[in-house]
Amino acid sequence: MHSILRSAFSWLLAITPILANAASLQKVTSDFGPNPRNVGFYIYVPDKLAVKPPILVNPHWCHGDAQACYSGSQYATLASKYGFIVIYPDSPNTADKCWDVSSNATLTHDAGGDSLGIASMVRWTLEKYNGDPSRVFVTGISSGAMMTSVLLGAYPDIFAAGSAFAGVPYGCFAGNGYGVWSDACATGKVKKTGAEWAAMVKAGYPGYTGWRPKVQIFHGTQDEVLNYVNFDEEVKEWTTVFGYSDTPTTTTSNTPVNGWTKYVYGNNNWLQAYSAAGVSHNIQNQEATAMEWFDLTCTSGDCFKWGQGSPTGR
Repeated sequence: MHSILRSAFSWLLAITPILANAASLQKVTSDFGPNPRNVGFYIYVPDKLAVKPPILVNPHWCHGDAQACYSGSQYATLASKYGFIVIYPDSPNTADKCWDVSSNATLTHDAGGDSLGIASMVRWTLEKYNGDPSRVFVTGISSGAMMTSVLLGAYPDIFAAGSAFAGVPYGCFAGNGYGVWSDACATGKVKKTGAEWAAMVKAGYPGYTGWRPKVQIFHGTQDEVLNYVNFDEEVKEWTTVFGYSDTPTTTTSNTPVNGWTKYVYGNNNWLQAYSAAGVSHNIQNQEATAMEWFDLTCTSGDCFKWGQGSPTGR
């Protein structure tokens, strides 16, 4: 099954961006804080940083790595243009390079697992580069999308928004271990009520009643690795967390790609879900759409940030 994930994203390696600057991907080897699973820390710091640079975390897919993720998208090029920093975590799981999205530790705030290592990277980067703690974002594809959901659920105090491509609901892979592959979740057999999903998210940070990050999801209707049922379950999960109806408030066809449909839930644009008709697990990354979601092209003034607005608009 994991070999499918590898071949599904081989196309990414063929679109290496041309970086017209001296900055490059660097590995951080110094102590950057709690990292119980020894997650690798790679970072791209552009030559010219914003005064208080935002941070984008971009976890890779199964059988990928930080270098492939760096080479396989336009985020480093965009970082050089807009002055933000990109963190590329590297999974310690040498067997298949999938992320720990299953252990209770990774699903729980500051409890351990891969997610704590990534949170430590963000905290270290904020301090070292005088980053903007209110403008931290995360996006990923496949296993990277699953980690995106984990970070949004377990660390709502760190991330302002996330964008997940071809993932699953937070907690769907929950199991006893760091490298659990949930065939039941992958094949669309894990279905819960909205209340059950929301309870899992809220258990990710026990006692937390604060601000919740915005969520954007994408999924192909013909996904052969992570069944499209997971799209509906993700919508169910986050609409309940945000207190929304599961009926979209707006529906827009053919955006950002012909045949894709955008659904917006609630009245404050806190949840966007894109259904990609006929698309397999090999879903096309949409950097421009994610950048707009994060407001990362904004370099001054009233840019979107943590704590600004709310799902209810209050």
